[in-house]
Amino acid sequence: MISGMSNVASSYLRPASTFTSNPTLTPADVQSDASAPTDAGTGSLRINVSQLKPLHGARFISAADDPVLHDLLATNWLTTHGASATQSFVSDDAPQNTYAQVKVDGKVVATLYNGGSSTITNEAAVKLGDLQDPPGFSGPNLAQWRADSYARLLGGTVEKAPTAITQSQWTTHESSSTTYSRDQLDAAFQAMLAEGQKATAQRQSSYLASQAQAGTSADFSA
Repeated sequence: MISGMSNVASSYLRPASTFTSNPTLTPADVQSDASAPTDAGTGSLRINVSQLKPLHGARFISAADDPVLHDLLATNWLTTHGASATQSFVSDDAPQNTYAQVKVDGKVVATLYNGGSSTITNEAAVKLGDLQDPPGFSGPNLAQWRADSYARLLGGTVEKAPTAITQSQWTTHESSSTTYSRDQLDAAFQAMLAEGQKATAQRQSSYLASQAQAGTSADFSA
């Protein structure tokens, strides 16, 4: 039993012969060893300045000088600021987007939304099984197909909501234009720059105020 344990230990323990004692170094040895890699490293990273060539005509380019980047930034600014300023985002399963409800024995077991999505109870989901949507259906058309299918399979009825919309209304809403004119893009870019400068000034003001407060505290403690 003891011999077996010694064989296991020998597989995981590092042999004592691999450990060496630290040699005693003189100051001269330390200096020579320290200088050797430094010289070698410096030599390997040395650059021949005579081989460097100047870049004629090179200049810094800002976003304002790049039309593609200019318009991309402006479009993004308009999308995030303009859209949020004119209309708030409403999720598809919000109550105001309800298309219909499926009821069984007076209880709501499924709610369909204008975008085609639906919420159902766990019990109803088990009964529906792996129900596959028909290809090419979306929006209110998909919501109507799901409502009819759920009601048929669950033995319920469909109650259409007053907030339901037609397929043409949903398509028009989904394909709303996001094309901006040249004046809109230019104005948005300038607004973006002004917004960035204002944010930078606020950060600098906060930093200076914190530094002044720290200096005042230091004077009191002294």
